[in-house]
Amino acid sequence: TLVTRVTYTLTPRDELVVDYEATTDKATPLNLSQHTYWNLHGTTGGGGTILDHVLTLDASAFTPVDSAVIPTGEIAPVAGTPLDFRTATRIGDRIGQDNEQLRFGRGYDHNWVLDRPGGAGLVHAARVMEPASGRTLDVSTTEPGVQFYAGNFLDGTIKGKGGRVYAHRSGLCLETQHFPDSPNHPNFPSTILRPGGTYRSRTVFTFGVAR
Repeated sequence: TLVTRVTYTLTPRDELVVDYEATTDKATPLNLSQHTYWNLHGTTGGGGTILDHVLTLDASAFTPVDSAVIPTGEIAPVAGTPLDFRTATRIGDRIGQDNEQLRFGRGYDHNWVLDRPGGAGLVHAARVMEPASGRTLDVSTTEPGVQFYAGNFLDGTIKGKGGRVYAHRSGLCLETQHFPDSPNHPNFPSTILRPGGTYRSRTVFTFGVAR
């Protein structure tokens, strides 16, 4: 039996804090995350895509995928690839490049390996800014990776607040996590939870406006 608990907390500092906790009576792989879509245009932003959003990822490496979008087990540097977001870059600037990884994911749908200069604990993972409004979203996490998904398969069938239709690339996800397919790659951080242990993970989404 796996018992999990997720707690969502809104703070006076414009934060959404997500805390995960789990225990088990048998050893099991466990990799909890979330698939929240973000579009900093807001519901009145004219229906814009996220391609003009400016993204920074605190990650010098990523986990390449095969044609089925399953990690190969390699940990590769982002330098010299369209997956390098170490400096602030418009999402749309390189998403259409002729690159094998982008072809496999039909755009960005990859796990980035976060830089952790201080080791374990909460670290900054990502920052998104919508340039017209200056709205910002910062993501910090205790997890070793973040999956950035650019809404490549959104097709207009999902409706949000006020009936707004979310079409192709009109939302992005930043899924803090251990690396996908970790049980099949011993070089990845382990996702095995054992009896007597407690899984704990925290992700903080901080909202602001660039000055």
